[in-house]
Amino acid sequence: LLSLSCLGDCQLHTSCGIQKCTTDFVSFTSQLNTALEDFDVEFCKALRAYAVCTYRNSKACRGNLVYHSAVLGIGDLMTQRNCTKDGPTSSTSPEITQDPCNYSGYTEAREHQGGEKTPPPTYLFCGLFGDPHLRTFKDHFQTCKVEGAWPLIDNNYLSVQVTNVRVVPGSSATATNKITVIFKSYQDCTDQKVYQAVTGDLPAAFVDGTTSGGDGNTKSLQIVERVSGRYIEVHARYIGTTVFIRQLGHYLTLAIRMPRELVLAYEESQDLQLCMNGCPASERIDRSGLLPLPGMGALLPRGAAAHPPAGYTLETATTTCHEKMLVKDIYFYSCVFDLLTTGDANFTAAAHSALQDVEALHPSKEHWHIFPRSGGAAVGGDSKLFVSLGLLCLILVAYL
Repeated sequence: LLSLSCLGDCQLHTSCGIQKCTTDFVSFTSQLNTALEDFDVEFCKALRAYAVCTYRNSKACRGNLVYHSAVLGIGDLMTQRNCTKDGPTSSTSPEITQDPCNYSGYTEAREHQGGEKTPPPTYLFCGLFGDPHLRTFKDHFQTCKVEGAWPLIDNNYLSVQVTNVRVVPGSSATATNKITVIFKSYQDCTDQKVYQAVTGDLPAAFVDGTTSGGDGNTKSLQIVERVSGRYIEVHARYIGTTVFIRQLGHYLTLAIRMPRELVLAYEESQDLQLCMNGCPASERIDRSGLLPLPGMGALLPRGAAAHPPAGYTLETATTTCHEKMLVKDIYFYSCVFDLLTTGDANFTAAAHSALQDVEALHPSKEHWHIFPRSGGAAVGGDSKLFVSLGLLCLILVAYL
């Protein structure tokens, strides 16, 4: 019927969906019985679905010889079978029954096509806030230095890079003052879009001045401004991804939810991703997620006991953070650490907002809160001592 010699053999552009269009057409028509009375009707439905699928991939597939061969072949077959261009399409075609630029709809279509029930997509969460604290896609929590520009995410669909600067002279603690997000071109859903925020400039548009990508009606990619200059959300429906970016004080925070299968879609050369693999060991301020517990006398820098460098004592920092966060989880402890390190009260809001973003985006409620692990016998059963020693030691490490 149609020359399909390239099916599975030709090297197609990764964003061109013509091979899938052809596979769906062949899969459907191979099940038709030519002896049945309605064969021509059903075949024409499949051809029209095939034509619509190729049209939706026209932009991504321009210059692709397989695509142009398919378009010509469809036209010839429609003429041979006396098919009208307008009319019903095969109901089994996922490109017709589902929105190809809606990730959840696409996963439903794959289930429909396969005929077997598949589990719903698994989503992962990553967040960065404070000076800076990282929650990875694996729900590992780290406090890092990572001064300068670092990749948070770098896969086949999305790239996120952050730039961190030192917050206190003489300290290795840093905070984020620039975020760049690149949404890569994807079929007919969106051209490449770049979003960039820097301290003092949190725009409600991409760098090209637009606020959405793809078809203006479906808005498969869209920026929503929640608080002018302070809080924006980016919704990328075509890849099932949501990004929150905030400015609190002089620094930025980021939170993202993305489907697991897309998070894992990256090449070996893209393995340096903080959200995926955490910070390099040399960049960690904490020690493998554990707070070290040496003796009290060795913890504070010289002269710091009487005059804390940031203007907060452990008691006042704890009280300030507890007013915002009642649960003494790692976000609470991060808040106390940030206040003791920087003296900047905006870090309290950053920790509180980071926890709110977790509650909005993290798929598993039971994993919203992360609690620090005890170092063991050094602290006995006194959690207050654990908090005090751990935070003071972190401050010392940050100032070395």
